[in-house]
Amino acid sequence: MLAACATSPVVVAPAPVTVAPAPPQPKANPAPVDLPAPPEPTSRRVDFKSGNPVIPVRLMENASSVTFSARGRLKLKLAGKLEKTIDTAPNATWTVKVRQSTPAVVVAAIQLAEFPFLDKAGLAAAQLELEAQGLKVTSRVLGGVFGIAGKVIDNRRYLLLVDEPARPLEAAQARQAELLQKAGLRTTLLEELQVAPTAILEVLDTDGNSVGLAEDRIVAEPVEGATIDVRKVEYGVGYDNHAFEDRSYRGSLQLSADRGGKIAATNLVGLEDLLKGLVPSEIFARAHLEALKAQAVTARGEVLAKIGLKHHADPYLLCTEQHCAVYRGVSGEVASTSAAVEATRGEALFDEGGRLVDSVYSAVCGGHTENNEVVWGGVPNPSLRGRPDTLPGFKPKSSPEALTEFLTTDAPHACRLSSFAQLAKYRWEKRFTAKELDEKTASLKLGSIFTLTVVERGISGRARLLNISGENGATQIRGELNMRRLFGMLNSGMFEVRLEKDPRGRPATWIFTGGGWGHGVGMCQTGAIGRAEAGQSYREILAHYYNGAIVAPIY
Repeated sequence: MLAACATSPVVVAPAPVTVAPAPPQPKANPAPVDLPAPPEPTSRRVDFKSGNPVIPVRLMENASSVTFSARGRLKLKLAGKLEKTIDTAPNATWTVKVRQSTPAVVVAAIQLAEFPFLDKAGLAAAQLELEAQGLKVTSRVLGGVFGIAGKVIDNRRYLLLVDEPARPLEAAQARQAELLQKAGLRTTLLEELQVAPTAILEVLDTDGNSVGLAEDRIVAEPVEGATIDVRKVEYGVGYDNHAFEDRSYRGSLQLSADRGGKIAATNLVGLEDLLKGLVPSEIFARAHLEALKAQAVTARGEVLAKIGLKHHADPYLLCTEQHCAVYRGVSGEVASTSAAVEATRGEALFDEGGRLVDSVYSAVCGGHTENNEVVWGGVPNPSLRGRPDTLPGFKPKSSPEALTEFLTTDAPHACRLSSFAQLAKYRWEKRFTAKELDEKTASLKLGSIFTLTVVERGISGRARLLNISGENGATQIRGELNMRRLFGMLNSGMFEVRLEKDPRGRPATWIFTGGGWGHGVGMCQTGAIGRAEAGQSYREILAHYYNGAIVAPIY
């Protein structure tokens, strides 16, 4: 699933730093400064000239050599003071190797928080709060604004950074640890390319003969739409399914120096072809066509929303792992999802003001979706309002305001009645012994836990603020993902928790009872299938989950 670009609220530790819901009286001119971002290297730019944007997507990196072929002719363009072009014969095999290289110099700024671009008040409040505790901070705008066919795509957001010079990665990680230990601040790193990598790349033919050298970059362009086969593509890095396989891709293949001075293989692929290799990883390919169309539209918007927000020190814009988008090229395409992509070609979701909707989605909403600000903080997004997932013609039997009843009452929710429904994801239970829960919360330094109390909930019943008390004191956890991670990645934030005690009255078992799978904002994927099976079109499905947003073509 595409990872949503979410605001990451700070986990509040025993010495908490909190962001107030409304800013205190501001200092003179507290408005954030928009720092210009460095220009994008040519290898990372998105080409909108042909309408269907061409996007650089990483296939693999850290390779000493890459072998590929085409089922037709290729043009190999070798970068250098004088660019060299090699016209190849059909079905020829080529290998690119690194002959000499220097790695990049990557530094990192320390990121404290992220805010939607419209949430300037929230940014200013957090800025003042942190500065009052002696931490000097600054802000930066990430992302940009661009237009296609009269539609505005604006994915800008504010980053709140520690106002210190960017450091080498190891030094930045040490500073992160210091901030966590001394102030309870959980931070992330914003990597920046200080010095670009260089490499001399050599092209070898099938027999191992050298046919040319390139400085830093080689692009293999297919002639007449031939696909390119890349050998031993690495995938699942960091996961149990880590392996290598041969894969085929549409578009062009770019081979360039990565941050380590080795080879990054990047697919320069049109957005529509990217979606054909991506959507099957997001939803059941056997699902109803109208649900597949809804998924294609949301995935298109999600890709556009991520442009310029990730991988700033790399020669590509998106990777092909869970971090960005699981993409397998032609090897991952399925006829049903490709048909859905073609049927919605160039379409995305827009609000009444003509701006791109942040079309996030999750697997199972559990019967009710959630407001964006409950899950990720920031300002309310009119397109991301929580609402019941009840099918048309039915009234909800219960409300998340009475969460116990809601979780135990059968209701005609689309994500329950879908033929692809998984009841273990719609309703679930997770148990921890007192010892297990104490181990999971050890980082809070509260000792043995006595009480867990949800004190704020969203419209869907999802926990927004959790009080935790133990033998050494008490603290609060704010943020849906922070809570889920604390307890071993709970299925969702829609949960109740109760304690069973032993005969002596001591904590024995903590029981979490909940509903849904994922964050619950935007489209419920299983619910979309249920709605399609009940006769709704993809436009009706999207209008429901995104509060009346409209589907419109952008090219």
